Amino acid sequence: MTTTAPAALITLDWGTTALRAYLQAADGAILDSHTAMQGIMSLDGASFADVLTANAGGWVHAHGPLPVLLSGMIGSRQGWVEARYVPTPAGLADLAAGLTPVPDAPKPFGPVAIVPGLLRDDADAPDVIRGEEVEVFGALHRLQRTDGLFVLPGTHSKWVRVEAGRITHFSTYMTGDVFAALKGHTILGRMMQGEAHSAEGFRRGVLAARGLKGPGSLLGRLFSVRTLGLTGRLGEEDSADFLSGLLIGAELSDATHGREPFTLVANPGLTERYAAAADVLGLAHTQAPAGSAPAGQFAVARAAGLI
Repeated sequence: MTTTAPAALITLDWGTTALRAYLQAADGAILDSHTAMQGIMSLDGASFADVLTANAGGWVHAHGPLPVLLSGMIGSRQGWVEARYVPTPAGLADLAAGLTPVPDAPKPFGPVAIVPGLLRDDADAPDVIRGEEVEVFGALHRLQRTDGLFVLPGTHSKWVRVEAGRITHFSTYMTGDVFAALKGHTILGRMMQGEAHSAEGFRRGVLAARGLKGPGSLLGRLFSVRTLGLTGRLGEEDSADFLSGLLIGAELSDATHGREPFTLVANPGLTERYAAAADVLGLAHTQAPAGSAPAGQFAVARAAGLI
C-alpha cells in the first residue's frame, strides 16, 4: 500500500538459514524490504552486528536512528541474545512486555530488541515456538480476527490456536525433518528418482494417510513406500511425493481431528502442498494474506511503545 507516513521502524524476521528485513512506516506500511541468506547458522564468519548493519544500515543513514525489532531464531540459544519464553496463554501485550534488549547493538541504530518465544509448559511434553507466533498475530491483524486455528508449514510445522486474541495452545510436527531424514538416510530413498513434482503420487500418499489409526499405524505404513515400488504399484518418480503426502496427510488428520477448518500462514511453496492435502481430505481451509510477519512485528512494536 502507498503511504505518506515517515519511516519509523526496522524489523527483521531472522531465521536459521535466511532473514527478511523490512523498513516500516509509522502507519505500518512497508517502505522497503529484502531477503538475505544470512540466517543465524549462515553467517560465514560475520557477527550479528555486521549482518544487521549490512542489511539495514542504509535505512538508518537515510532516515536517522530507528528502533529495531528482531523476531525468530535470532532470539534462540544459538542467536544473538537468548530471549526468554513467555508461557501460554499469551497475547500481544505479553510479547511486548517480554522484549529482550540487545546490549551490543551497532551505534547507528536506535534501540534493538528481540521478541520472546512462547512456551507450552506441559509436564509430559512441553513445546516451544519462536517467530511463528509473530506471524500468527500479523495474520490476525490482516484478517481482522481474534480467533482461529492456524498452521505454519515448515521443517517443523506449527499449529497454533488463538482465542480472544491470545494464543492458548500450539503443537509442533516435525514433518519436514522426518521427510528429509527418511528420503536422505533410509532405504526408502533408494527407489526415489526425479525432481519433478508428482501430483498423483502426492494425492495417493494423502489418501493412504486417511486410513491411519494412530502413530503406530503410520510407522507401519511408511514401509509401503518401498513395497509399492517393488511390486510395480508405485513409480520411482512418484515415491518422494507419495511419502510427502503420507506425512502431511497424517499431520493434518491428527491436528484437525479430521474436521476442523484452519488458516495457512506464510511459506507459499509448502502452503500449496498443505492446501492440496486438505482438499483431498475434505478439510476447510483459508490462506492468510501475505506480509503476516512484518504486520505482526509492527503490532508487537506498537504494543511495546516503540512507535
